[in-house]
Amino acid sequence: MKSKVKSTIVFFLCIILIGFLAYSGVYGVTLGGYKLKPFSEVINRGLDLQGGVSVLEEVQGNNVDQKTMDRTVELLSMRVNKLGVSETVVAREGQKRIRIDIPGKFDAKEVIDGVAKTGELKFVGPDNKTILTGKDVKDATASIDSTNGNQAVINLELNQQGAKKFSDATQKFMGQTIAIYLDDQKLTEPQVDAHITDGRATISGKNQTLEEAQRQADLIKSGALPVTVKPVQVKTIGASLGSNALPLSVMAGKIGIGLVMLFMLLYYRLPGLIADIALTLYVYIVLAAFASVNVTLTLAGIAAFLLTVGMAVDANILIFERTKEELKSGRTVKASIDAGFRRAMSSILDSNITSIICGFVLYNVGTGSVKGFALTLIIGVALSMFTAVTVTRTLMKLVANIGWFNHKQTIGTFGVHDFRKGLVK
Repeated sequence: MKSKVKSTIVFFLCIILIGFLAYSGVYGVTLGGYKLKPFSEVINRGLDLQGGVSVLEEVQGNNVDQKTMDRTVELLSMRVNKLGVSETVVAREGQKRIRIDIPGKFDAKEVIDGVAKTGELKFVGPDNKTILTGKDVKDATASIDSTNGNQAVINLELNQQGAKKFSDATQKFMGQTIAIYLDDQKLTEPQVDAHITDGRATISGKNQTLEEAQRQADLIKSGALPVTVKPVQVKTIGASLGSNALPLSVMAGKIGIGLVMLFMLLYYRLPGLIADIALTLYVYIVLAAFASVNVTLTLAGIAAFLLTVGMAVDANILIFERTKEELKSGRTVKASIDAGFRRAMSSILDSNITSIICGFVLYNVGTGSVKGFALTLIIGVALSMFTAVTVTRTLMKLVANIGWFNHKQTIGTFGVHDFRKGLVK
């Protein structure tokens, strides 16, 4: 009796917790000043779900090595970040092409001019001679200088060669200005107030905000691209088209998951209900994982997510069918549940591990939306194993302890006779 009461309490606490998580994921919850935002606000949306600009750049020239391509991708990423846009994608496509997807931006010319141009960073002295180039800059960051009236400043760090050049220049041009240019655009023109020998300088500006300083620091750090890139494809997805894609995708997801849950409930009854509860928790955990690792959700990603929902249910079906076989052999309900999970484990692991392997292959050799599909698939399949093996098993054992499997109307296609044999034994 004590075991039954304890199992009942634990079961309903689990249901309440899962229900709370599901509610917070859909609507958001505020507790004691801390707000749990709904997933609609925290999950990044890709270009095809909110519109934006997609630019395919091609590196000009031959014999471009891997290191140069990696550096080009890195610098383009920095330039994208300085636009103040999140959920951007900068990734290689093939040997000489780089895809830049910027959601929420609809001016293709601005993107091409501000991000994908080759650029030439240089520090120019008052004698109009170039002192440093982008190759001499090691790092540039922005911060607030509390010792100088809380001004926003740029912290500049040079490499060894740049430090030597800058030391000579600051000694020569003491009290004069050194201008910093990106192409023909003057970023800033600070005055030399000290002889700098260690390659670390602080650049301050009049009435400069921290955001402005950070933007300039990003431009200085990104410097010039090591190769010339040329846009070979520019695609703009309108805001209305992108905004329509999201609600339709969400509706498709609701219908798909709803039909799966309805099938499980009608076919397996109480075990199906347990599978639906575990599936609800699975959906929450997967979406939470997407938010925590900053996955950018695309239409392909939604398709992969719905695919993993089916795989999560498939694991439960394997477990239930194995449990049914154990009941037919005359085992008790609890023993059948344990044996059913144990016997189904090899099949679940085989199918899921092969899916994860396929996901890794797609992620490494694929491009664009294929990578998004693969990443979503890997996360979903890995978490589906967790919910099928732990959550469903725990809830099944709790329900067996409570005694709800004693009623034939709760059994469904498990078979009344099978359960009766287990209960009698």
